[in-house]
Amino acid sequence: IIEEVLAGAELAPAQCLWTTEASGSVQLRMDELCPEQPITVYQMFTNSVQKYGKLTALASKRGNKWEKVTFSEYYHLSRMAAKGFLKLGLEQFHSVAILGFNSAEWFIAAVGTVFAGGIMAGIYTTNSPDACLYVAKDSRANIIVVENQKQLDKILQVKDKLPHLKAIVQYSGSLKEKLPNFYSWEEFMGLGLEVSDQELDEIISSQKANQCCALIYTSGTTGSPKGVMLSHDNITWTAHHASRAGDMQPAEIRQESLVSYLPLSHIAAQIYDLWTGIQWGEQVSFAQPDALKGSLVDTLREVTPTAHMGVPRVWEKIMEKIKEGISRCGYMKRKLVTWAMSVSLEANQRLTKDEEKSFLFTLADSLVLQKLRAELGISNCVKFFSGAAPIGNETLQFFLGLNIRLYEAYGMSESSGPHFMSGPKAYRFSSCGKVVPGCRYKLVNVDADGIGEVCFWGRNVFMGFLNLEDKTKEALDEDGWLRSGDLGKVDEDGFLYITGRIKELIITAGGENIAPLSIEDAVKQELPIISNAMLIGDKRKFLSMLLTLKCTINPETTEPTDILSLGAVEFCQRHGSQSTKVSDIIGGKDKIVYQSIEEGIERVNSKATSNAQRIQKWTIIGKDFSIVGGELGPTMKLRRPVVLQMYHGEIESFYRE
Repeated sequence: IIEEVLAGAELAPAQCLWTTEASGSVQLRMDELCPEQPITVYQMFTNSVQKYGKLTALASKRGNKWEKVTFSEYYHLSRMAAKGFLKLGLEQFHSVAILGFNSAEWFIAAVGTVFAGGIMAGIYTTNSPDACLYVAKDSRANIIVVENQKQLDKILQVKDKLPHLKAIVQYSGSLKEKLPNFYSWEEFMGLGLEVSDQELDEIISSQKANQCCALIYTSGTTGSPKGVMLSHDNITWTAHHASRAGDMQPAEIRQESLVSYLPLSHIAAQIYDLWTGIQWGEQVSFAQPDALKGSLVDTLREVTPTAHMGVPRVWEKIMEKIKEGISRCGYMKRKLVTWAMSVSLEANQRLTKDEEKSFLFTLADSLVLQKLRAELGISNCVKFFSGAAPIGNETLQFFLGLNIRLYEAYGMSESSGPHFMSGPKAYRFSSCGKVVPGCRYKLVNVDADGIGEVCFWGRNVFMGFLNLEDKTKEALDEDGWLRSGDLGKVDEDGFLYITGRIKELIITAGGENIAPLSIEDAVKQELPIISNAMLIGDKRKFLSMLLTLKCTINPETTEPTDILSLGAVEFCQRHGSQSTKVSDIIGGKDKIVYQSIEEGIERVNSKATSNAQRIQKWTIIGKDFSIVGGELGPTMKLRRPVVLQMYHGEIESFYRE
């Protein structure tokens, strides 16, 4: 069968499973597990337009009105954008870099780039001018699409260092001044009228499924970002198969609806919102740019999506918000909510398969929990996904109490997103689910506890890192398996549990190997006042820990403030402290809080498997970690090397004799 499929599919000649050149092509990992015919992004889109042409594809709120675009319109707008890019001089395998918050224009620019034979590259909106320069230069950007003046200013600061740059397009807000080779979105879309359909169609028909069409830049938590090259086949195969593993429905069965708000330069949102949206005819509604500052819930209430994805920090924030809401309720209502949540948690932990739900559970759900979910705008949601970083058990349990199962997806940019998926048909508490059908995995260097490094194989495995041969060879073993760098174990039913990262493994001076994640998670679960906990101890005589306290966030700057969150204040009051600010506590000022944290850490230590795994010293940092502060990456993942550098003084003081 494979031979026939390959004969039918036109692929570019390739000698190897990987390449580091933008114009390179690769052999596809096709076998009897995944024999489907490789298709380009264009073919995927035209297939969908035939099926879903009249359905709404994109919805954007302008003022008080939702503006909707059908799949047919989306396709035509993408073609217009492609022609606009060609008119501006986009060369094959050069990039269009997109810098802005999620919007219909972002999607259209991305798809238009691919249609025009370019490579789309997203840039995080939180990037500094230098970080924008790095991506634009590395990807040889011919055109940069920016959202507004704020993002434009970053590019103007560095544009003279970009040898390939020919034009800048701004898609939101008015242009302050008319600069040469600078276009509004309307002007840009008008340029396409000067390019013929024939010219575009020739470029489209020359595209092959085993060539590069997208670059995902790793968030650079360990050194410079690397450009992950994804082929048409990586994207079209993954959009088709991984989403089915998560039980996303094709629109002919039921049109899925989702809200797009996570950064599209990250693989998770790009696969989930953009590419899968096209594959299955989903309706994607765009959140407001201040979504993570608090407006997301308003959008969810209006849209009432059928599926929702968040990174762990987003789910934690929702949890904190709900807890604050509950604590503000009157005594009776608070009792009722607590009762309903405990009934739901117990029922959800007991039910492995969909057994009969008890009368009590049904009562708790319809009386209380349904209303809570409606307030969050997720009453129509059937599927809730978490990905991009490990999620804590406390968060998972809290949502089970709301009768919400968080389905974890696990993968990496280099695997085009999910390689393991949980979903309604594959769920186990705190597991990342099972391997996506059509993909394979293996564990290498397995220890006595069955824990080893997780390695991937499948059509979703990337082409290579752009211009980085050494790093590409490091990521792939000699047979072409992708090394994840993560440690995990698999149970007898094929469910994967991630136990830590090899790079994050702490090897103490005594030679003990310690995975920090479970210890950090235990501390946060034991002490609800703690926001972030980071374990230290590599090449050290003992373990120590940096802690931050839960505080409110400045909605304008998204910086952590000095004011404790409601939950943190409650923690203080429960222990007999009157503190309301971080500065009331740190530096040992609040003896009561220090004492209760000490006791919480003792409780964690009492469960340690060996003396080397006990936390000997800890300190509270004066400010919570944040993206703005640099301690967290764009998806709110802890950047350990950065934190080690920033708090070098505090850490050294632990280890002075």
